[in-house]
Amino acid sequence: MSSLKAHSQTLYENDYLQWIETTVKKLQSQDYTNVDWENLIEEIADMGRSERRSLKSNLIVILVHLLKWQFQPEKRSGSWEGSIVEHRRRVKEALNDSPSLKPYLESIFAECYAQAVKQARAETGLSVESFPVNCSYQLSEVTNDEFLPQ
Repeated sequence: MSSLKAHSQTLYENDYLQWIETTVKKLQSQDYTNVDWENLIEEIADMGRSERRSLKSNLIVILVHLLKWQFQPEKRSGSWEGSIVEHRRRVKEALNDSPSLKPYLESIFAECYAQAVKQARAETGLSVESFPVNCSYQLSEVTNDEFLPQ
């Protein structure tokens, strides 16, 4: 292993921000030989996973609050609605930045709903049977700023 390669791995492990700055400079100057490719590839792969995890998390939060809104109308609050608005914004931003996430969002919708039911049950104290087995909302409704279930 070259000393530059060893240095960049040490830099990656010891000062992540400096590693990023150094890697960017190497790429900008086309110093491809000295780029820490192994860690760079891993970081790029992690970025994609992170985007998907964030999208999934935001969708679950929206669904939880929609369920609480629908099945505990007496406890509706501005904070629930505010959370719905905030997480819808995050989902829309993610989809605007990366339209290729839309099929992923569609593919995880049922799984996210199942997770949301578990969380809504825990937060409301309602039985799991209080909620529909299958989501009664369409994905387009869940992401629509005007939609709140009755």
